[in-house]
Amino acid sequence: MDWLNGLAGLLVGIIVGMTGVGGGSLMSPLLILLFGVAPATAIGTDLWFAAITKAVGGTVHHRQQNVDFGIVGLLAIGSIPAAILTGFVIWWRGAQTHGGASLATALGIVLVVTAAFTFFRAPLARRAMALSIRSHRAFPALKSLATILCGVILGTLVTLTSVGAGALGATFLLVLYPRRLSLSKLVGTDIAHAVPLALIGGLIHLMIGTVDFGLLAMLLIGSIPGIILGSRLSLIVPEAVVRPLLALILAFAGIKLLV
Repeated sequence: MDWLNGLAGLLVGIIVGMTGVGGGSLMSPLLILLFGVAPATAIGTDLWFAAITKAVGGTVHHRQQNVDFGIVGLLAIGSIPAAILTGFVIWWRGAQTHGGASLATALGIVLVVTAAFTFFRAPLARRAMALSIRSHRAFPALKSLATILCGVILGTLVTLTSVGAGALGATFLLVLYPRRLSLSKLVGTDIAHAVPLALIGGLIHLMIGTVDFGLLAMLLIGSIPGIILGSRLSLIVPEAVVRPLLALILAFAGIKLLV
């Protein structure tokens, strides 16, 4: 089964590089539903997978000047403390409590919400651009505060379920910064923010003992070349080709976990 793990890593890596989505949204349900990995171990392993994979993708996007570090910094102000606090709660409750059916249910709910945000991202962005509040002189300050709040939401969700940094993060950025970020810059900024966030969550799960390093190694063998390829493809493959299919996959995985 090791080669299947590597193949899964390759496919997820390509999708992450192209869209900024899929590290947690696809890998955790794949590990749980197809490979029978316990939910807590799947999430802990996936956080390390996402941190290492997205570090490679973030480097590629940085070289292509696709990262807005001002936005990354605002997100991190909210996400890093939220991730640490959520991680402390998980550690305090213990690995045995943070697992099983309740964790799979939480992951399923987040996946369904992520699928909806992924599918309706473009209409949400259009509505956001039409809001009259954008012309108000206080809007830049409000937008900064909203970005920090989005970081808090992402920090909590990613540490708890490993899902959210990609699909939800990219949707938040598209709604808040529809003119400032091109598609490739949106992906690069989203990936760059996800790296420290996933690393913190991964460290928490490492302390708890819910990381399978053998499984992680096989996933990375496939994912690292996959995300490099996907980062290159993000410049030429239309988003409309990938995103609806990805939303359907996420919705199916979420419903499967809930059922």
